[in-house]
Amino acid sequence: MTVLVFSENLDVALELLGKGRELANDLNVKLGGILLGQNVKTSASELIAHGADVVYVVDDPLLAEFYPETYSDAMLSVVNQANPEILLIGATKRGKELAPRVATKLNTGCAAAATNLRIDKEKKQLIAERPAVSAMVVATEFSRTKPQMATVPPRTFEKPPRDDSRQGEVLEVKAEISKVDKKIIELKKKEVKGIKIEEAELITSCGRGFRKKEDIKLLEELANLIGATIGCSRPIAADLKWLPEDHWVGLSGHKVKPKMYMAVGISGQVQHLAGMRDSKIIVAINKDPEAPIFKVADYGIVGDLYQVLPAMIDYLKGKKG
Repeated sequence: MTVLVFSENLDVALELLGKGRELANDLNVKLGGILLGQNVKTSASELIAHGADVVYVVDDPLLAEFYPETYSDAMLSVVNQANPEILLIGATKRGKELAPRVATKLNTGCAAAATNLRIDKEKKQLIAERPAVSAMVVATEFSRTKPQMATVPPRTFEKPPRDDSRQGEVLEVKAEISKVDKKIIELKKKEVKGIKIEEAELITSCGRGFRKKEDIKLLEELANLIGATIGCSRPIAADLKWLPEDHWVGLSGHKVKPKMYMAVGISGQVQHLAGMRDSKIIVAINKDPEAPIFKVADYGIVGDLYQVLPAMIDYLKGKKG
Protein backbone atom coordinates (compact mmCIF):
# COMPACT_ATOMS: atom_id res chain seq x y z
CA MET A 1 0.00 0.00 0.00
CA THR A 2 1.39 3.37 -1.01
CA VAL A 3 0.78 7.03 -1.58
CA LEU A 4 1.72 7.69 -5.20
CA VAL A 5 2.59 11.02 -6.84
CA PHE A 6 3.07 11.94 -10.48
CA SER A 7 3.81 14.93 -12.64
CA GLU A 8 5.58 15.14 -15.98
CA ASN A 9 7.15 18.31 -14.55
CA LEU A 10 9.93 17.20 -12.19
CA ASP A 11 9.70 20.29 -9.96
CA VAL A 12 5.98 19.73 -9.44
CA ALA A 13 6.61 16.03 -8.74
CA LEU A 14 9.08 17.00 -6.01
CA GLU A 15 6.54 19.41 -4.47
CA LEU A 16 3.99 16.57 -4.39
CA LEU A 17 6.53 14.36 -2.61
CA GLY A 18 6.69 16.89 0.23
CA LYS A 19 2.95 16.65 0.94
CA GLY A 20 2.91 12.96 -0.01
CA ARG A 21 5.42 12.20 2.76
CA GLU A 22 3.08 13.71 5.37
CA LEU A 23 0.13 11.70 4.07
CA ALA A 24 2.13 8.47 3.86
CA ASN A 25 3.40 8.89 7.41
CA ASP A 26 -0.15 9.44 8.69
CA LEU A 27 -1.28 6.25 6.94
CA ASN A 28 1.89 4.36 7.85
CA VAL A 29 2.49 3.38 4.21
CA LYS A 30 5.28 3.89 1.69
CA LEU A 31 5.62 6.94 -0.53
CA GLY A 32 6.02 6.25 -4.23
CA GLY A 33 6.87 8.33 -7.26
CA ILE A 34 5.90 7.58 -10.86
CA LEU A 35 8.03 8.19 -13.95
CA LEU A 36 6.37 7.85 -17.35
CA GLY A 37 8.08 8.50 -20.68
CA GLN A 38 11.13 7.48 -22.67
CA ASN A 39 14.57 7.39 -21.05
CA VAL A 40 13.16 8.68 -17.75
CA LYS A 41 14.73 6.17 -15.36
CA THR A 42 17.64 8.53 -14.68
CA SER A 43 15.28 10.80 -12.71
CA ALA A 44 14.50 8.05 -10.17
CA SER A 45 17.43 9.05 -7.93
CA GLU A 46 16.06 12.60 -7.80
CA LEU A 47 12.67 11.38 -6.54
CA ILE A 48 14.31 9.14 -3.95
CA ALA A 49 16.56 11.94 -2.72
CA HIS A 50 13.46 14.06 -2.14
CA GLY A 51 11.50 11.47 -0.20
CA ALA A 52 10.24 8.61 -2.38
CA ASP A 53 10.63 5.11 -0.92
CA VAL A 54 9.90 3.46 -4.25
CA VAL A 55 9.82 4.73 -7.83
CA TYR A 56 7.67 3.04 -10.48
CA VAL A 57 9.07 3.50 -13.98
CA VAL A 58 7.29 2.95 -17.28
CA ASP A 59 9.91 3.54 -19.97
CA ASP A 60 8.45 3.05 -23.43
CA PRO A 61 8.95 4.62 -26.88
CA LEU A 62 5.16 5.05 -27.08
CA LEU A 63 5.50 7.56 -24.25
CA ALA A 64 8.10 9.70 -26.00
CA GLU A 65 5.37 12.25 -26.75
CA PHE A 66 2.53 13.03 -24.39
CA TYR A 67 -0.86 11.71 -25.37
CA PRO A 68 -3.47 11.38 -22.60
CA GLU A 69 -4.52 8.00 -24.01
CA THR A 70 -1.06 6.41 -23.80
CA TYR A 71 -0.14 8.03 -20.49
CA SER A 72 -3.40 6.90 -18.89
CA ASP A 73 -2.67 3.32 -20.05
CA ALA A 74 0.76 3.52 -18.44
CA MET A 75 -0.64 5.04 -15.24
CA LEU A 76 -3.24 2.29 -14.92
CA SER A 77 -0.51 -0.35 -15.15
CA VAL A 78 1.34 1.31 -12.27
CA VAL A 79 -1.82 1.61 -10.18
CA ASN A 80 -2.66 -2.05 -10.74
CA GLN A 81 0.80 -3.06 -9.52
CA ALA A 82 1.18 -0.60 -6.64
CA ASN A 83 -2.41 -0.69 -5.32
CA PRO A 84 -2.16 2.85 -3.88
CA GLU A 85 -4.33 4.29 -1.17
CA ILE A 86 -3.85 7.78 -2.64
CA LEU A 87 -2.82 9.05 -6.07
CA LEU A 88 -1.76 12.68 -6.46
CA ILE A 89 -1.24 14.23 -9.90
CA GLY A 90 0.16 17.68 -10.60
CA ALA A 91 -2.48 20.04 -12.02
CA THR A 92 -0.32 21.11 -14.95
CA LYS A 93 -1.88 21.40 -18.41
CA ARG A 94 -0.96 17.78 -19.08
CA GLY A 95 -1.93 16.64 -15.62
CA LYS A 96 -5.38 18.16 -16.08
CA GLU A 97 -5.81 16.04 -19.20
CA LEU A 98 -4.49 12.88 -17.59
CA ALA A 99 -6.15 12.83 -14.16
CA PRO A 100 -9.83 12.71 -15.22
CA ARG A 101 -9.11 9.92 -17.72
CA VAL A 102 -7.38 7.88 -15.04
CA ALA A 103 -10.12 8.53 -12.48
CA THR A 104 -12.82 7.51 -14.96
CA LYS A 105 -11.04 4.27 -15.85
CA LEU A 106 -10.54 3.48 -12.16
CA ASN A 107 -14.16 4.42 -11.38
CA THR A 108 -13.02 6.67 -8.56
CA GLY A 109 -13.40 10.31 -7.59
CA CYS A 110 -10.84 13.06 -8.04
CA ALA A 111 -10.63 16.35 -6.15
CA ALA A 112 -9.50 18.91 -8.72
CA ALA A 113 -6.95 21.66 -7.93
CA ALA A 114 -6.71 20.88 -4.22
CA THR A 115 -4.95 23.54 -2.16
CA ASN A 116 -4.81 21.55 1.06
CA LEU A 117 -4.68 17.82 1.80
CA ARG A 118 -4.91 15.95 5.09
CA ILE A 119 -5.75 12.53 6.48
CA ASP A 120 -8.76 11.79 8.61
CA LYS A 121 -6.81 9.38 10.82
CA GLU A 122 -9.91 7.71 12.25
CA LYS A 123 -11.33 6.83 8.82
CA LYS A 124 -7.95 6.60 7.02
CA GLN A 125 -9.46 8.94 4.47
CA LEU A 126 -7.97 11.70 2.32
CA ILE A 127 -9.62 15.07 2.90
CA ALA A 128 -9.09 17.62 0.14
CA GLU A 129 -9.85 21.33 0.26
CA ARG A 130 -10.22 23.34 -2.93
CA PRO A 131 -11.54 26.76 -3.94
CA ALA A 132 -15.02 26.73 -5.45
CA VAL A 133 -17.66 29.18 -6.72
CA SER A 134 -15.04 31.53 -8.24
CA ALA A 135 -12.85 31.03 -5.14
CA MET A 136 -15.52 32.57 -2.89
CA VAL A 137 -15.79 29.41 -0.79
CA VAL A 138 -13.57 26.47 0.13
CA ALA A 139 -15.06 23.08 -0.67
CA THR A 140 -14.09 20.06 1.43
CA GLU A 141 -14.15 16.81 -0.53
CA PHE A 142 -13.41 13.13 0.02
CA SER A 143 -13.81 9.97 -2.00
CA ARG A 144 -15.56 6.78 -0.93
CA THR A 145 -13.64 4.78 -3.54
CA LYS A 146 -9.96 3.98 -3.93
CA PRO A 147 -7.47 5.06 -4.92
CA GLN A 148 -8.38 8.44 -3.50
CA MET A 149 -7.27 10.95 -6.11
CA ALA A 150 -6.51 14.67 -6.18
CA THR A 151 -4.80 17.05 -8.53
CA VAL A 152 -2.58 19.73 -7.03
CA PRO A 153 -1.59 23.02 -8.72
CA PRO A 154 2.12 23.86 -9.00
CA ARG A 155 3.68 25.75 -6.07
CA THR A 156 0.92 24.69 -3.67
CA PHE A 157 3.31 22.80 -1.40
CA GLU A 158 6.99 23.27 -0.59
CA LYS A 159 9.61 21.06 -2.20
CA PRO A 160 11.23 18.87 0.50
CA PRO A 161 14.98 19.20 1.12
CA ARG A 162 17.27 16.93 -0.87
CA ASP A 163 18.91 14.04 1.00
CA ASP A 164 21.36 12.07 -1.12
CA SER A 165 21.84 9.52 1.65
CA ARG A 166 18.30 8.16 1.21
CA GLN A 167 17.87 4.69 -0.22
CA GLY A 168 14.92 3.62 -2.32
CA GLU A 169 13.67 0.95 -4.68
CA VAL A 170 13.23 1.39 -8.42
CA LEU A 171 10.65 -0.89 -10.06
CA GLU A 172 10.21 -1.12 -13.82
CA VAL A 173 6.60 -1.69 -14.83
CA LYS A 174 5.65 -3.41 -18.07
CA ALA A 175 2.61 -1.57 -19.31
CA GLU A 176 0.08 -2.44 -21.98
CA ILE A 177 -0.04 0.75 -24.01
CA SER A 178 -2.34 1.15 -26.99
CA LYS A 179 -1.03 3.00 -30.01
CA VAL A 180 -2.90 6.18 -30.88
CA ASP A 181 -3.84 7.30 -34.35
CA LYS A 182 -2.23 10.69 -33.87
CA LYS A 183 1.04 12.32 -34.80
CA ILE A 184 2.65 15.49 -33.54
CA ILE A 185 3.94 17.36 -36.57
CA GLU A 186 5.76 20.17 -34.85
CA LEU A 187 6.34 21.59 -31.38
CA LYS A 188 7.13 25.26 -30.89
CA LYS A 189 8.39 26.51 -27.58
CA LYS A 190 6.42 29.49 -26.31
CA GLU A 191 8.65 32.52 -26.14
CA VAL A 192 8.60 34.13 -22.72
CA LYS A 193 10.46 37.36 -22.13
CA GLY A 194 12.21 37.61 -18.78
CA ILE A 195 11.33 35.50 -15.75
CA LYS A 196 8.19 33.36 -15.82
CA ILE A 197 5.77 35.03 -13.47
CA GLU A 198 5.14 31.78 -11.57
CA GLU A 199 8.85 31.64 -10.72
CA ALA A 200 9.29 35.30 -9.76
CA GLU A 201 10.22 36.13 -6.17
CA LEU A 202 9.07 39.75 -6.42
CA ILE A 203 5.99 40.82 -8.38
CA THR A 204 4.45 44.24 -8.95
CA SER A 205 0.96 43.99 -10.47
CA CYS A 206 -1.30 46.56 -12.09
CA GLY A 207 -5.07 46.76 -12.25
CA ARG A 208 -7.89 48.99 -13.46
CA GLY A 209 -6.58 51.85 -11.33
CA PHE A 210 -4.25 52.62 -14.25
CA ARG A 211 -5.97 54.99 -16.67
CA LYS A 212 -3.88 54.37 -19.78
CA LYS A 213 -1.62 51.65 -21.10
CA GLU A 214 1.31 54.08 -21.21
CA ASP A 215 0.98 54.65 -17.46
CA ILE A 216 2.16 51.08 -16.78
CA LYS A 217 5.67 52.45 -17.46
CA LEU A 218 5.49 53.89 -13.94
CA LEU A 219 5.12 50.41 -12.53
CA GLU A 220 7.82 49.05 -14.85
CA GLU A 221 10.24 51.69 -13.57
CA LEU A 222 9.51 50.71 -9.98
CA ALA A 223 9.86 47.02 -10.86
CA ASN A 224 13.26 47.61 -12.45
CA LEU A 225 14.48 49.40 -9.33
CA ILE A 226 13.59 46.50 -7.02
CA GLY A 227 14.18 43.62 -9.46
CA ALA A 228 10.52 42.63 -9.72
CA THR A 229 8.45 41.00 -12.48
CA ILE A 230 5.33 42.73 -13.83
CA GLY A 231 1.96 41.10 -13.24
CA CYS A 232 -1.61 42.23 -13.79
CA SER A 233 -5.25 41.53 -13.02
CA ARG A 234 -7.68 39.99 -15.51
CA PRO A 235 -9.03 43.19 -17.09
CA ILE A 236 -5.54 44.41 -18.03
CA ALA A 237 -4.70 41.22 -19.96
CA ALA A 238 -8.05 39.75 -21.02
CA ASP A 239 -10.20 42.83 -21.64
CA LEU A 240 -7.92 45.77 -22.40
CA LYS A 241 -5.05 43.71 -23.84
CA TRP A 242 -2.53 46.11 -22.32
CA LEU A 243 -0.27 43.20 -21.28
CA PRO A 244 0.10 39.62 -22.58
CA GLU A 245 -1.72 36.85 -20.72
CA ASP A 246 1.69 35.62 -19.47
CA HIS A 247 1.37 38.41 -16.88
CA TRP A 248 -2.18 37.60 -15.77
CA VAL A 249 -2.47 36.62 -12.10
CA GLY A 250 -5.72 35.08 -10.91
CA LEU A 251 -8.04 32.10 -10.82
CA SER A 252 -8.07 31.79 -14.62
CA GLY A 253 -4.56 33.14 -15.05
CA HIS A 254 -1.37 32.21 -13.22
CA LYS A 255 -1.07 31.23 -9.58
CA VAL A 256 1.96 32.84 -7.96
CA LYS A 257 3.71 32.50 -4.61
CA PRO A 258 6.41 35.17 -4.47
CA LYS A 259 8.25 36.54 -1.46
CA MET A 260 6.53 39.89 -2.10
CA TYR A 261 3.46 40.73 -4.16
CA MET A 262 2.59 44.39 -4.72
CA ALA A 263 -0.93 45.07 -5.99
CA VAL A 264 -1.17 48.57 -7.47
CA GLY A 265 -4.59 49.85 -8.48
CA ILE A 266 -6.11 46.40 -7.99
CA SER A 267 -9.36 46.24 -6.01
CA GLY A 268 -8.85 42.62 -4.95
CA GLN A 269 -11.77 40.62 -6.35
CA VAL A 270 -11.85 36.96 -5.30
CA GLN A 271 -10.71 35.76 -8.73
CA HIS A 272 -7.49 37.76 -8.41
CA LEU A 273 -6.94 36.86 -4.76
CA ALA A 274 -7.12 33.17 -5.65
CA GLY A 275 -3.99 33.59 -7.75
CA MET A 276 -1.81 35.46 -5.23
CA ARG A 277 -3.14 34.85 -1.73
CA ASP A 278 -0.21 32.53 -0.89
CA SER A 279 2.36 35.32 -1.38
CA LYS A 280 4.56 35.66 1.72
CA ILE A 281 4.17 39.45 1.89
CA ILE A 282 1.34 41.37 0.20
CA VAL A 283 1.56 45.13 -0.35
CA ALA A 284 -1.50 47.04 -1.59
CA ILE A 285 -1.73 50.53 -3.08
CA ASN A 286 -5.27 51.75 -3.74
CA LYS A 287 -7.12 55.04 -3.34
CA ASP A 288 -10.25 53.25 -2.05
CA PRO A 289 -9.81 52.49 1.67
CA GLU A 290 -12.63 49.91 1.41
CA ALA A 291 -10.98 47.93 -1.40
CA PRO A 292 -11.02 44.17 -0.61
CA ILE A 293 -7.28 43.93 -1.31
CA PHE A 294 -6.57 45.61 2.04
CA LYS A 295 -8.18 42.69 3.89
CA VAL A 296 -5.38 40.35 2.76
CA ALA A 297 -2.54 42.89 2.62
CA ASP A 298 0.31 42.88 5.13
CA TYR A 299 1.09 46.49 4.24
CA GLY A 300 -1.28 48.99 2.64
CA ILE A 301 -1.07 52.51 1.27
CA VAL A 302 -4.34 54.37 0.76
CA GLY A 303 -3.55 56.86 -1.95
CA ASP A 304 -3.55 57.74 -5.64
CA LEU A 305 -1.06 55.49 -7.46
CA TYR A 306 -0.14 58.48 -9.66
CA GLN A 307 1.23 60.16 -6.54
CA VAL A 308 2.45 57.10 -4.62
CA LEU A 309 4.49 55.45 -7.40
CA PRO A 310 6.52 58.55 -8.35
CA ALA A 311 7.28 59.14 -4.67
CA MET A 312 8.48 55.54 -4.25
CA ILE A 313 10.57 55.76 -7.43
CA ASP A 314 12.22 59.02 -6.31
CA TYR A 315 12.97 57.55 -2.87
CA LEU A 316 14.53 54.39 -4.31
CA LYS A 317 16.60 56.35 -6.82
CA GLY A 318 17.85 58.50 -3.96
CA LYS A 319 18.82 55.43 -1.93
CA LYS A 320 20.68 53.94 -4.90
CA GLY A 321 22.35 57.23 -5.69
